[in-house]
Amino acid sequence: MNMRRILLTTASLATLAALTATPALAADTKIGILFDVTGPIASFIPPMMDAVTLANDEVNAGGGLLDGQMVTVVGDTTGATQGAVDAATKLVNIENVPIVAGALMSGTTLAAANAVTIPAGVPLISPTATSPDFTGLKDNDTVFRIVPSDAYQGVVLAKLVLDQGIKTVALTYANNDYATPLATGFAEAYKAGGGMITAEVKHEEKQQSYMAELGTLAKDKPEALVLIAYAGDSGTTIVKEALENDLFTRFVGTDGLRDNKLIEQIGAENLAGSFFTSPSAPESDAAKAFEALYTAKFQTTKDKIFIGQTYDSVMLAALAVEKAGSTDRAKVRDALREVASAPGEKILPGEWKKAKELIAAGKDIDYSGATGEMEFDANGDIPGVIGHFVVEGDGYKQIGLVNP
Repeated sequence: MNMRRILLTTASLATLAALTATPALAADTKIGILFDVTGPIASFIPPMMDAVTLANDEVNAGGGLLDGQMVTVVGDTTGATQGAVDAATKLVNIENVPIVAGALMSGTTLAAANAVTIPAGVPLISPTATSPDFTGLKDNDTVFRIVPSDAYQGVVLAKLVLDQGIKTVALTYANNDYATPLATGFAEAYKAGGGMITAEVKHEEKQQSYMAELGTLAKDKPEALVLIAYAGDSGTTIVKEALENDLFTRFVGTDGLRDNKLIEQIGAENLAGSFFTSPSAPESDAAKAFEALYTAKFQTTKDKIFIGQTYDSVMLAALAVEKAGSTDRAKVRDALREVASAPGEKILPGEWKKAKELIAAGKDIDYSGATGEMEFDANGDIPGVIGHFVVEGDGYKQIGLVNP
């Protein structure tokens, strides 16, 4: 994966510095934030860090966490599995966090969970990790995520492609924990629905050129190229070379490709016929509340991918600690399901103070997230919803939700 450093805005740099450098007082409670700050999804991070700030500020303005303030401690995975293990080890063994929000990429999240958080009994909530491997993980009920599995997104993507009248595609996907299972799910569902995959190529990341792979993929002139990869890694290079050599003009991607970096480097006019899927959120009072909160503090939510999921993961982490009444990791793990699930009084984004008061009074609460209900199943998964996105202007526009 690309190990380039993230180019943060001045505001985001200040935010990151404040989140990582603020010392915790004796009565303060640390929450671990394990994010892929550098690496192939670096361009996603600044608005996601703003969502962390939004949750952190809400908690501290609404009475704090336990008997003091909430302090978020950030670990950077560097977008690599070893980096994830190192950062998680520091959060768990040195910072002694009782719960972790993150990581983001499937590979880094699996590495951190298997090597660090599961053995330590630390609950982990990923805002964005989508690999089907999480579903069957032997984790002693410590690993959760608030996006649907790629096994689900692959089926949804296949339906969307068929619904667009596309009967033949070529498929290429990165050799990683995110792209491979998603591509498998797509291929099975697409062929079962009557579609034809004229060529299928698994490609390695960080190559200088993909012309050999593109030659194979374009040979039988399919209607579109389904590309499952990170724009910050192989994705942008493949699209650029395909266009420059008149091999493909229409691309279908998932959330890893739905990155502003793609538009900046390729041009919106060259992506006019392309479309993408990405975890999204249904319309709800909770979604509207989050939209108002985020916009008031950070101007807009437009083209800021996974900010709702980030906010929800941090709020759930804080609610679990508050419900547990301590930083005991086993108690926090058990409390997470209690605050996320019915029955209980509904808590929306912006209602930390209300939640804290209800918990203090011994009442049950049920957090209704910015991105939907947080009803975890036995595997720590939620169903979630998938959005259909197209390029419009200098960004992406959701034009509907897709059901399998």
